Amino acid sequence: MSAALKVVRPGLFDTLQDLGRIGFMALGMPTAGAMDRVALRLANALCGNAANTAGLEIGVMGPDLLVEADSVRIALVGPLSASLIEAEGTSPKLLETDRSHLLKRGQILKVGMVEGSSTAYLAVAGGFALPAFMGSLATYARAGVGGLDGRKLAEGDLLPLARPQAPPGADRKLDQSFDYGSGPIRIVWGPQEDYFSEAGRQTFVGSDYRVSKEADRMGIRFEGPTIEHAKGADIISDGIGPGAIQVPGAGLPIVLLADRQTVGGYPKIATVASVDLPRLGRLLPGQVVRFQPVTVEEAEALRRDQEARIERAIGRFQAARPPRGIDLGRLYEENLIDGVVFHAPVP
Repeated sequence: MSAALKVVRPGLFDTLQDLGRIGFMALGMPTAGAMDRVALRLANALCGNAANTAGLEIGVMGPDLLVEADSVRIALVGPLSASLIEAEGTSPKLLETDRSHLLKRGQILKVGMVEGSSTAYLAVAGGFALPAFMGSLATYARAGVGGLDGRKLAEGDLLPLARPQAPPGADRKLDQSFDYGSGPIRIVWGPQEDYFSEAGRQTFVGSDYRVSKEADRMGIRFEGPTIEHAKGADIISDGIGPGAIQVPGAGLPIVLLADRQTVGGYPKIATVASVDLPRLGRLLPGQVVRFQPVTVEEAEALRRDQEARIERAIGRFQAARPPRGIDLGRLYEENLIDGVVFHAPVP
């Protein structure tokens, strides 16, 4: 019997994602990949996986998954309300996130809602035994490629596991939630900032913009003050990188994300610094942001600092106690005797 996770109930929009399909934009293939690469990397590290191992990206509400393997180690990263049904007829018991868990055959993992963010992640030790497309398991649903048949999960799906059982070792957890930062979203001007008037550029960096309901893996359309063009709203179509900010004729910015098209014909006033792309991947409709320009050199320094903080977070993983139980292995390692007092026998 092959080891797998079976989808008992699908979530709202759960897809397999790795760090993206790199090197094929010239062929018209978007990179796709995780909206929040930081959370996916942390989940993989908790499972002992390579950083680019594909995991489940949980959009708003996660699935219920039946364990059809002797054992599997999973890690949940992000603000999830996860729980576990340990045996048929028993009530769900809450599971902590930002840590790994050892699950056994017949248990049902209820991934739950994503609370206060648009995405969270589930990784499994060893990853999923699925064929790559163009070198990646990233799901690009618009073209029906990657992941599991190029689509979100559905009831009855089987997610085959690369390992027949969980690797040995203790579960681990983050010592604290990763700090994504706060304040304005940092941007680098261009490549077509000259298509906008000085007043338009100042409007863009001096105003609040609200995430509209038109927000998904392709991009986020913002609501707020209109941005004045100087040379019209059309250009000869050119390449679109991650975080490119198009401003069509209506004058409102659109930030393009993981499933963005590879080329476009609207001028791009700026590009989001890569350090803040994971923050955009977590935004919900109605949330408000501001944009702050930085230089290329500053953006590179910010990304290097973030990479160092990710490595430090991984280096500070702590042993995690079993859910609702005592870790006897850890207990036996501790010196529980502080001292010994001898009493002389009473004559």
